Amino acid sequence: MLRTPDMLLLFFCLVGAVDALQKQWIPDTNYENKTNWDKGAVPCGNDIVQFPAQRTVSVFVETTHAVQEMRLPVDGELILNSGAGFYVVSGKDPGCGAGVTTQFRDSESLQWFNPALWQAAATLEDLQRGNFLFSVHEESVPCQYDDVVFKARSSFRVDASSSQSSIPVKSVSVLGKKFDSRSEFSQYLGSRSGQLQFQGSTVVTVENQECGDPSGCDCGNSVNHQRICNTVTCGALSCKKPLLPVGHCCDVCGAIVTIHYAAGFNLQTYRERIHHLFLILPKYKSIQLGMSKVVKSQRLMGVIPFGASPEIQVVVVDGETGSQSEGLARDILKDARSHGSNLGITGAEFQASSGSSSDQTGGSAGMAVGVVFGVLIMIAIIIVVVLVRKGVVQMPVSLPSLPSLSSWRKSGDDGDVGGPIDHGFDNPIFDRPNMLPDIPGVYTAETNHSISMTQTGVHFINPVYDENETDFNA
Repeated sequence: MLRTPDMLLLFFCLVGAVDALQKQWIPDTNYENKTNWDKGAVPCGNDIVQFPAQRTVSVFVETTHAVQEMRLPVDGELILNSGAGFYVVSGKDPGCGAGVTTQFRDSESLQWFNPALWQAAATLEDLQRGNFLFSVHEESVPCQYDDVVFKARSSFRVDASSSQSSIPVKSVSVLGKKFDSRSEFSQYLGSRSGQLQFQGSTVVTVENQECGDPSGCDCGNSVNHQRICNTVTCGALSCKKPLLPVGHCCDVCGAIVTIHYAAGFNLQTYRERIHHLFLILPKYKSIQLGMSKVVKSQRLMGVIPFGASPEIQVVVVDGETGSQSEGLARDILKDARSHGSNLGITGAEFQASSGSSSDQTGGSAGMAVGVVFGVLIMIAIIIVVVLVRKGVVQMPVSLPSLPSLSSWRKSGDDGDVGGPIDHGFDNPIFDRPNMLPDIPGVYTAETNHSISMTQTGVHFINPVYDENETDFNA
């Protein structure tokens, strides 16, 4: 990306609707721009001027130029400013040298979604003064609520190809004329100049919409994030723990402050507050700060996505180490916690590339822990129910039964219960036959028949009942 001068102060100004910024296209196809020529100099009277024969080109000519010869392309245009033109020098141009053949550079590869080819400012005046704003890569490219500016005395060629059918913006200014009507700009795109200046599969459309949310609006370029990042080359970093802001393609050294807000928060007002409280201080003169509303995905345990929430992201960078950024982040955090209730701020935290970070207030942290555990339990229940309904997991028909007393009673092994079984005291009346004591005369036939012993047990004999007299067949 184009480097912003270190002494540049970031300036925020409340202009119209929230997040309505001016995004200016940097490259041009002007004849007087020496970077547009392969020899690095504007052609003079002894030179042969050559345009690519098979390329389409639109070239703005501001003044009069002498040439030895000019070879024009098959398709293209020269936009002549008032009093501009070309003439051929008879003989040699004394101030031109020996003369060379110089070729106009190809501009076919300049892409709309290259963040390095745009500059952002709060107003047109800031664009002219060079008071440019720092933004993450996605927001360096024109957002859906931005005013797009192509320099007034300039020609250009931009490739607006993307995976989408259209690129919505608030307005487009070309050659000093501002188009804020969709139909009017569509007519310009259909003109010869419009076809030469805009190419690609996607149409730039003027929607003239403003962000009506005081807390800010999403840029809308996340759908083209990969296309944007394909044009960006990330450099090596020396900080301990580089950070990756939402909407950015590369890690940065610095700090990220996350602002949680409620009703009553105004993004533009808060931008101005940060500028007047901190950015004007000499110790923060080299700071680059970008503030915007982003939609951040929420992940359970840092892995499982379960939703998204809007937040205010403040990206603070100051070079390779990010040491000053952490100081500013702490100042912003302290101010948010002290005056957040008056600003519509409900919480704030920061991360620094040094490895330092902060948590929200204790009460909020405790509540967050409770919410996390509650969500974990709910998710576990939902997963089990879904798996059961889909037949992935089957619930057991019945639980295994406990051993019955009879099973314990049937087990005659002493080792099964850990030792010998206590049978209690011995009753001689109910003892088993093989355990009867050997007492002479007690169990002989001569003894009294009042006690009978059979296979079913020992019982008394009723003397009145005679079993031999009972005849069931009588």
